[in-house]
Amino acid sequence: MTAALTDAAFLADFAELSAIGATVAGGVDREAATAADGRAREWLRAWFVEHGLHPRVDAVGNMYGCVEVAADAPYVLLGSHLDSQPTSGRFDGAYGVLAGAYAAAAVAAEVADRPGAARHNVAAVNWFNEEGSRFSPSLMGSAVYVGKTTADAVLDTVGKDGVSVRDALVLIGFRGDDVAPTASSYAEIHIEQGRTLEDEGLDIGVVTSNWAAYKYVVTVHGEQSHTGATHMRYRRDALVGASQVVLAVRAVADEFGPDTVLGSVGRFTVEPNSPVVVPARVRLAADLRALDGDTVEAAHRAFLAKVADISEAGEVTVEIESAALRPSTRYQDSGIALAGEVADGLGLRWRTMPTMAGHDSVNLKELVPTVMLFIPSVDGVSHNEREFSTDAQLLAGLHTMTETARRMVTGALETAHVS
Repeated sequence: MTAALTDAAFLADFAELSAIGATVAGGVDREAATAADGRAREWLRAWFVEHGLHPRVDAVGNMYGCVEVAADAPYVLLGSHLDSQPTSGRFDGAYGVLAGAYAAAAVAAEVADRPGAARHNVAAVNWFNEEGSRFSPSLMGSAVYVGKTTADAVLDTVGKDGVSVRDALVLIGFRGDDVAPTASSYAEIHIEQGRTLEDEGLDIGVVTSNWAAYKYVVTVHGEQSHTGATHMRYRRDALVGASQVVLAVRAVADEFGPDTVLGSVGRFTVEPNSPVVVPARVRLAADLRALDGDTVEAAHRAFLAKVADISEAGEVTVEIESAALRPSTRYQDSGIALAGEVADGLGLRWRTMPTMAGHDSVNLKELVPTVMLFIPSVDGVSHNEREFSTDAQLLAGLHTMTETARRMVTGALETAHVS
């Protein structure tokens, strides 16, 4: 790396970025297109300019820092996301954005000194609304990029605070009109968010596939009434019904044995949410996940049966507004092989593994060859202010990302040996 892109500079920059939207407990609060997210984006745009990466912002707020090193060639994209959960750790997403930016700048500087070495251009990227907490669904910016949804559909989406994506992006100054760079391939590095690498004493995970997931929006309909004047036999309590749905999600996961199916309810909105009113409606977000596609389909069927039983009991009606499947698909073998060769060359301990969580790379791999890397998460903690990875782990990942990017830009991904 050049003097401006040293390990010490990376750690200092990461600390500076982590201070934007920082919480008292050491995490961050940077939901998508909030003021804090806007400040982080301004910081990143300034970093791009300072390090010779030309900034672009597309219609849905995806940010790119581009360097042309191969005339008329598509781009190797490197990145992740800056947005966070309402209170979250400072590593999730942001580490991958900064590592991608450092890798892009370092590789661009290196190939500039070797005319003809680059077969592709390179760009760092910050995808809009990976987390899906303020605006739903998640993975919005990368979904538009790969054509799974449209910019207009995203811009018209209204968040939990009643503000549209369009208005929120305008407010922070990141409703762009630049043309997104055309990708030849993509690489992303992320904290594991689990404890496999830590438990096995490893430095790097090379991701082979994503877990399948069903994501649900469910509304439970009851009838509003007075808590002090309505006999129990006449109540149609939506909150009681919603509680049964929550327990049904857990029961489905338990049916499949340990660590086979994951089930959660992550958002719960009660109406009218008064202490003296029997709730009329409850809206919730749930998900079921499994590595195996047939297993997640079986879990989905089991959940639908339990929901039907709750409705048939007669107190409430359960409406599944949407049930979106994210299938399990494999990352390209050429990228897996290339990343393994890089880790070996750096003397790092590594293994292949699936990703249980969703990432923007899950979308990108449907469009272009994609490499997904993990570094360890201490105690497996994530989406929590206690989330932590050590400086040594951050730097091992940075070096892996940089060398992987260098090989991708110089065309090695197309010729990677697949055993």
